[in-house]
Amino acid sequence: ASWYDRGHHEGVSMKIVLAGGSGQVGGVLARYLRPTGRDVVVLTRGAANAPGLVHWSSRGAGDWYRAIDGADVVINLAGRSVNCRYTATNMQQMLDSRVDSTRAVCRAIAAVERPPTLWLQMSTATIYAHRFDAPNDEESGTIGGGEPDAPRYWDFSVQIAQAWERAVDEVETPHTRKVLLRTAMVMSPDRGGVFDMLRRLTRWRLGGSIGGGRQYVSWIHHLDFCRAIDWLIEHDELVGPVNLASPGPLPQIELMRGLREACHVGLGLPATRWMAKLGAVALRTDSELVLKSRWVIPGRLLASGFSFTFPDWPSAVRDLVGQDGAK
Repeated sequence: ASWYDRGHHEGVSMKIVLAGGSGQVGGVLARYLRPTGRDVVVLTRGAANAPGLVHWSSRGAGDWYRAIDGADVVINLAGRSVNCRYTATNMQQMLDSRVDSTRAVCRAIAAVERPPTLWLQMSTATIYAHRFDAPNDEESGTIGGGEPDAPRYWDFSVQIAQAWERAVDEVETPHTRKVLLRTAMVMSPDRGGVFDMLRRLTRWRLGGSIGGGRQYVSWIHHLDFCRAIDWLIEHDELVGPVNLASPGPLPQIELMRGLREACHVGLGLPATRWMAKLGAVALRTDSELVLKSRWVIPGRLLASGFSFTFPDWPSAVRDLVGQDGAK
């Protein structure tokens, strides 16, 4: 039995510290974890004005170290949203927010007397190549690069991901198992998330193919994301990078067709690459988010025996549209 099983059977409440828990994905995970009886502490950069909230800063040590000391699991999801214009300032903020928060967590784990047994560190499936020829898994996937149609500035997203992951090992934490969560788009009906944006475009009759629609979209249903976190907590043998993505990635044109069918919308106007770029400017985001081919599969999760509740897009999108928050 793993340390998780031993503690569970002995009636010990597992303590999980969640950094970045105020973001969309963090909120989904916190809502999932709290009803399970675990002691969930959310580190927030804002005011700690509610039970279970602790103020923290990536600039140095503070009272939040006490939350890390004695915790069983630390999950760091902190980082500036990528849903923005890719200006030099914003890209630097994306890099700094990820690397600085990861370094802060690493220093805290190394400094406390009772370090956590497990550190789950957010990363991104964007680290893999823009490609159409084959999927990327953890063992044989290609990091960065890919098809010649990729703009040079897309390389910066890969560099951010690599710097993010390197920061995990900058300080030795010999008593803590470390897992890198190379996460695809987490689909949940919460307002402001990627699924919410896609659903709105669909209802505005703009949910057609973009740039031809050949580019692969890797995604994961929010329930499977949370279940995968639980799986990683329980399985001590999993260390290093793990792809958190459904086993059913699909071309963008098929993803949007499935969403239109679930929303009972017949028409979805297509957009060329230049139209996508103009639309991204209007929405204050970047066209890389919809034009890069992210063909990622969860090799290590599947090999370890994890079973997805929503392995394919048709079942996932029907569930997401059917949830109260998505109506």
